Amino acid sequence: MKTRCLRHPGLGAVTVLAVTALSACGGSGADSGAGTNGAPVVGVDYPRSDTDFWTSYIKYTPEFAKELGLRLETTNSQNDVGNLAANVQTFIIHGVKGVAMAPQSTGAIGPVLRQLSAQKIPVVTLDTRPDAGHVYMIVRADNRAYGEKACRFLGTKLGGEGKVVVLEGDLASINARDRTEGFNGCMKENYPKIKVFGEAANWDGAVAARKLQTDLTANPDIKGVYMEASSMLSGTLQVLRQQGLLVGPQDERHVFVVSNDGIPRELKAIAQGKIDATVSQPADLYAKYALSYLKAAIEGRTFKPGRTDHASTIIQVRGGVLEDQLSAPLVTAGGGTYGGVPSLKSDDTSLWGNNR
Repeated sequence: MKTRCLRHPGLGAVTVLAVTALSACGGSGADSGAGTNGAPVVGVDYPRSDTDFWTSYIKYTPEFAKELGLRLETTNSQNDVGNLAANVQTFIIHGVKGVAMAPQSTGAIGPVLRQLSAQKIPVVTLDTRPDAGHVYMIVRADNRAYGEKACRFLGTKLGGEGKVVVLEGDLASINARDRTEGFNGCMKENYPKIKVFGEAANWDGAVAARKLQTDLTANPDIKGVYMEASSMLSGTLQVLRQQGLLVGPQDERHVFVVSNDGIPRELKAIAQGKIDATVSQPADLYAKYALSYLKAAIEGRTFKPGRTDHASTIIQVRGGVLEDQLSAPLVTAGGGTYGGVPSLKSDDTSLWGNNR
């Protein structure tokens, strides 16, 4: 298995750069959609590489491609739907047999999906669910459950009363919407005496830190924080440290913090008592099953809603579109149960964050 990286700045120069990219990155034989050893060539667009979660996913992808007998062409859209559209044009020119992508703007990706469908190139999206358009399979966890698990943990720790801050992701993404709605809906139904401050942070750690600082200044009795992504971890810890609130859970000043991703730094922070919980989003399984489903699509296999052989459930999200909802456990220091939600200990060896 050989990985080829494709680089280009935008749509305007796609045709020329489609040729030069191969020269720069190495490799040959992708124009027919098969590598020199006959392995199918698939295109994988990495959505970004500026977070621990996505750099881990990027490391897992070639490992599983080799295991599955696939060759890769890879691009990085840098969280920009225009870049993603250009990357897809390059994949089409090179004759890939399938495409895996994680569109972060789920409402704007429809035209790209329609173009791939017209070319009869199967698509697997991972992490996100496009708002419209056909894909062969969506690989993600239940993001509403992420928010609900965070709610149950904080609701239990706060005894059903107090104030919490939600540092939200980009609400143009279904993931941020699902996590926010899951958290808020759970709070309203189960912990109505807890006041929630929702802060649109756009997955940006600096923005999240600034808004958390403002909330803590105006409401020094805030006792809980839910970060919808680990990209906000450093900023959150810095603000708590500056406020004299970065203390152990036995100290009455402690602010309970739940993160989201399950990266190694989060697991260490839980063990150290700096944060209290996270929801482990499966970076390893995103890579494994995105590529597994691409291979299945190339082979002409089909799937139906129901339980899988890898402890997940396939659901139908709309006509003709299926989603494999992978497991994403709550992780805590002690591995207890909170509001009916069981958790794994932060040192559990089954967590991908303990194996990087």
